[in-house]
Amino acid sequence: MKLKGIPLFHKGRIAAALAALLAIPLAQADVLRIGVATAGGGDPVTFSGSTLGIVRNQQLLEKAFAGTGTEVQWFFFKGAGPAVNEALSNQQLDFAYQGDLPAVVGRSNGLDTRLLAALGVRANLYLAVPKGSELKSIEDLKGKKVAVFRGTNGHLVTINLLAAHGLTERDIKVINLDTGSTQAALVSNGVDAAFGGRELFKLRDQGLIDIIYDNPTQDVRYTRQTALVVRGAYEKEHPDKVQKVVDTLVDAAKWTSDDSHRDAVFTEWAKSNEPAESLRADFTGVSLRDKASPLVDNFLLGRYQAVADQAKEEKLIRRPVSIDGWFETSYLQKSLKAKGLENYWTPYGPDGKQPAGNAVAVATSRQGS
Repeated sequence: MKLKGIPLFHKGRIAAALAALLAIPLAQADVLRIGVATAGGGDPVTFSGSTLGIVRNQQLLEKAFAGTGTEVQWFFFKGAGPAVNEALSNQQLDFAYQGDLPAVVGRSNGLDTRLLAALGVRANLYLAVPKGSELKSIEDLKGKKVAVFRGTNGHLVTINLLAAHGLTERDIKVINLDTGSTQAALVSNGVDAAFGGRELFKLRDQGLIDIIYDNPTQDVRYTRQTALVVRGAYEKEHPDKVQKVVDTLVDAAKWTSDDSHRDAVFTEWAKSNEPAESLRADFTGVSLRDKASPLVDNFLLGRYQAVADQAKEEKLIRRPVSIDGWFETSYLQKSLKAKGLENYWTPYGPDGKQPAGNAVAVATSRQGS
């Protein structure tokens, strides 16, 4: 029996072969997949505030892997850190830009990752209210509807800010909203207030909201941290690619840290559709070199352990998490040494203010937590 000139017997073999090809997981293709814990913006989609955004805009990874047969793919997640965890768990990503709390949650749930380098430290959290609101302080939030993006690296900072002003989450009506929904809710008076990041400055400059808290003393207890994360299995299988990614990140961090590039950095970040004025407002009075530092210093280590400990206390995770064996800094140390940048960035102590000697070389034990 034939079908369109092809014997049915051979037709079955062809179908079986095609099915086998389609069953090969995407991960087996020579693709390097990077997840970004934000929806991003612009065309092509990018994001701001991190040296990884510079890497994206200038196609530095694509250039680094040119001619190797490795394709670089980028994925942006409106669901932020929690969505990135799901993708990492499903082995749909190899690297990720992710905040401290989501990374801790993933680790607690058994997600095998390694944290390679800082991607943005001491990022502020802001409190905004609709224009004309009677709310003037954090204390005024009691009993009010407040937008909080739960599970992200701003969640615990929100809890800490409330506690510093005599409140808990139970004292407010928490509305769990992502970044875009938060902005819409503020403008439409759908919430009484909202905690968020630099995206709020755009609304402020348009006269739609007021920002009533902006961490005026730059207290590091009320800042958020992000890092470059790699799947443990990928790191073990492709150390050469991991090194190339870290090398590229260090080059971008060096370029970003140069004071003469400050305006160019904001121009690059503004490609995400965030106005340069908003970025300048967010970085007012702070050093880009400090913010762009890739160092895994005592400050970063301390903050991640503090986040892990508090997440357990707040019952956001069930299993405790230790930073021991989690940070894999050998790639960063090798890159810094090769590029003569071992003393370029200032490492900070746990308080985030005082220099703390040379860059910290964390033990690379692979013990889980």
